[in-house]
Amino acid sequence: MDNNVSVGQINFDDGGLPLIGGPCVIESRDHSLKMAEAIYSITEKLDVPFIFKSSFDKANRSSAGSFRGPDMDEGLRILEDVKNEVDVPILTDVHLPSQCATVSEVADVLQIPAFLCRQTDLLVAAGKTGKAINIKKGQFLAPGKMAYSAEKVTITGNNNILLTERGSSFGYGLISDMTSITVMQKTGYPVIFDATHSAQVPGSKATTGGQRHMIPILAKAAVAAGCDGLFMEIHDNPAKAKSDAATQWPLDELKDLLKILINVHKAVK
Repeated sequence: MDNNVSVGQINFDDGGLPLIGGPCVIESRDHSLKMAEAIYSITEKLDVPFIFKSSFDKANRSSAGSFRGPDMDEGLRILEDVKNEVDVPILTDVHLPSQCATVSEVADVLQIPAFLCRQTDLLVAAGKTGKAINIKKGQFLAPGKMAYSAEKVTITGNNNILLTERGSSFGYGLISDMTSITVMQKTGYPVIFDATHSAQVPGSKATTGGQRHMIPILAKAAVAAGCDGLFMEIHDNPAKAKSDAATQWPLDELKDLLKILINVHKAVK
């Protein structure tokens, strides 16, 4: 890749397979700390670089009555505690240009949600923070078009960009085209594969469904295709998760899955 992208001590150009992982949404301070500590304990033993992910607001929920998370102020306080107490980098979503500067005071990576990947003002505001920016590819967007989303960040002088593949719309569902990883890598930026959102099954219900059993298949295929890192939403009790319950990966199955993915990664490299 042309750009040496780093997040804290994690370098996406060193041939490793970093994991961006955590609960979809912040459910409580205690739960966030518990999850961060548990995931870090697993990744540290496996020598997998780890960035903790959780959202203070899920602004694009299917239903107006769905749980969105704490407000930004409380959410950032929780994420700051996770960062300081567990000593891991933090990634969280931003939805508005006005949020970027404040969120960047805590987060090491600002994430642009898939539905907002073409929003110029948001991308520029995120870029101006100087933090790493993870742009999730919209389900509606051809992978080659992500070069233009990245360009909206680079005009601020910020080249610390990650691009994330998370499936493409096909009818009323999603498919994962692994060739999109190579296409997006041609932009010169690392490409992350979102193994959990790619397993979603959007439908007519108030909550999004999913095929959790497909997550290992998608993840193995993406690693074999040469992705530069993985994104996974992880929960200790997915059935009780307050967001994306159908596709969060069980914490007690994370270690075994990562071991398999590490072996695939070694074989490819």
